Amino acid sequence: MFSLYYKSPLDIITIIEQNAKIVEISFGKECKAELIETPTPLLENAKKQLEEYFAGKRKYFDLPIAPKGTNFQLKVWNELVQIKYGTTKSYKDIAKAIGNPLAYRAVGHAIHKNPIEIVVPCHRVVGCSGKLTGYASGIDIKKKLLELENL
Repeated sequence: MFSLYYKSPLDIITIIEQNAKIVEISFGKECKAELIETPTPLLENAKKQLEEYFAGKRKYFDLPIAPKGTNFQLKVWNELVQIKYGTTKSYKDIAKAIGNPLAYRAVGHAIHKNPIEIVVPCHRVVGCSGKLTGYASGIDIKKKLLELENL
């Protein structure tokens, strides 16, 4: 595994690559012993795309990703990638979209475990009323990401 730390406008972001795919993008500096801070071309590309996103110049990411999770989590995360920039969906919307309309709490748990923040846009999921609800990196960061996308 290789990693790169990027000082974004909101916080330090850890980007992790494994087998030529992005496996994690998270706020905060990870302190995993197995991480080698090495700016590979893929990590540099991911950093560049994040910089463009924060500058308001990028709305879609073009990165090879390989999040690790259960089949249910992967199904939820694949649905999150479909949420367009500048829009939001509710947990219930995601549950319906994956064919399990009563699983909105399980969807919430899967979203909380999303290892590739921003690129797999879990910040675009809100409560049914439109209210901001939990975010693994904190509601303040979620709010700032949505404000960046003019929501």
